[in-house]
Amino acid sequence: MRSAMEPIRVAVVQAGPFPFDLEKTLTKAEELAAQAARQGAKLVVFPEAFVGGYPKGIDFGARVGSRTPEGRAWFRRYFEGAIDVAGPATDRLGESARVNGVWLVIGVIERDAGTLYCTVLFFSPDGTLAGKHRKLMPTAMERLIWGFGDGSTLPVLATPLGRIGAVICWENYMPLLRTAMYAKGVQLYCAPTVDDRETWIPTMRHIAMEGRCFVLSACQFVRREAYPADYQPMQGNDPLTVIIQGGSAIVNPLGQVLAGPCYDGEGILTADVDLSEVAEGKYDLDTTGHYARPDIFRLEVNERPAAAVDFKSS
Repeated sequence: MRSAMEPIRVAVVQAGPFPFDLEKTLTKAEELAAQAARQGAKLVVFPEAFVGGYPKGIDFGARVGSRTPEGRAWFRRYFEGAIDVAGPATDRLGESARVNGVWLVIGVIERDAGTLYCTVLFFSPDGTLAGKHRKLMPTAMERLIWGFGDGSTLPVLATPLGRIGAVICWENYMPLLRTAMYAKGVQLYCAPTVDDRETWIPTMRHIAMEGRCFVLSACQFVRREAYPADYQPMQGNDPLTVIIQGGSAIVNPLGQVLAGPCYDGEGILTADVDLSEVAEGKYDLDTTGHYARPDIFRLEVNERPAAAVDFKSS
């Protein structure tokens, strides 16, 4: 008979922010974190770009060889709704983690000088900003509005709950990035996303099986009415039009779906996870251990910050 560890309740939040409205979004994040904590969650995962928003359906006035004044104005508004890390918004998020006694993993749009980054922040139950991960490879048109992260923000945090890391949206289709996370011993693999297609769930199940880890995927659910009145998305202007339809899920290390996928509105999905299942899964598959062939394949990870300018005082 297997001897289980003490189960940990984890939660993924499926909800949308108020894009371009930072104050209302932070308030909603605080309310949802408190709701998840009341359900017993010790780890709460929010979607990609929850704070700052995901501007799905607009093009920022960009064509090859030209940009419009209107598109520049939308980028300025998006920039103004992003957050500094650290800053007043991270103080509020940290306080939310502290008050609710949870590990909080949340997607934000980070502002650094003149560039925006799609970032995940990790807050500990004492309110400390424990780490961050900047998306390494924005997808398609995202490259117009977001910069590229580097290898200096690829944490897997050793916590009393287990080893927590995050990989954002289509980064999950980067095999070498996944390999790096497995090599760092990730056990609670957070996958904040806005990919709401049915093809996402097979990906999450594959990663859980490949990495022998729990996968917590949080996707936004947001309707047109959450965006500003003058927003003109390609999906149309019916207030009830679903812009991002969700699909959040929690998967165990053998690929079994414990919660979700959910496509019918906002909500919080929870599951009680037993980390001893990670060790049991590694019995026959450890892709960076006994199931690796380093004599044939090897991965080198550059974790040095890649600053554009390096100032030297001497």
